[in-house]
Amino acid sequence: MSNGSGSPARTLVAGVGNIFLGDDGFGVEAARVLAGQDLPEGVEVADIGIRGVHLAYQLLDGYDTLVLLDATAQGGEPGTLYLIDATDPGTRQQPDGVALDGHRMSPDAVLALLDALCAGTGARPPRRTLVVGCEPAAVEEGIGLSPQVAAAVPEAVRMVGELIRAEAVVT
Repeated sequence: MSNGSGSPARTLVAGVGNIFLGDDGFGVEAARVLAGQDLPEGVEVADIGIRGVHLAYQLLDGYDTLVLLDATAQGGEPGTLYLIDATDPGTRQQPDGVALDGHRMSPDAVLALLDALCAGTGARPPRRTLVVGCEPAAVEEGIGLSPQVAAAVPEAVRMVGELIRAEAVVT
């Protein structure tokens, strides 16, 4: 579908997290699996990992939709998936007293940085920002997902597939 300018809508699916901290690697693993899927035109999948500043600057290239894949502690059972609409800048929280650190930027901090960058450049943030989050079981040092979170990856990939196809129709 078109983004109103005659070109296909652009969607970035970004897997974020640290693969050296157990379930924090959920977003990276889900992005890896998703990248092997047949995706609609205009959809890009990126393994962002812990490079939050890189993500903010990549978004300045002009995307209509951003889908973040990330471990998201909400208090549920490990492996529970959440869909969070973070489109409204008012829902984004910049942590107080936290210095800008490109290796420890939460998605909230990345989106707050993006808002600031857009204001300074005249660029526009994505029209829609969605987070597909997974409740982690463990985020201690170690490589590999817990069984609960690993089992949630295929469902997360299916969920993102539905979201990006729906966004292509809406846009």
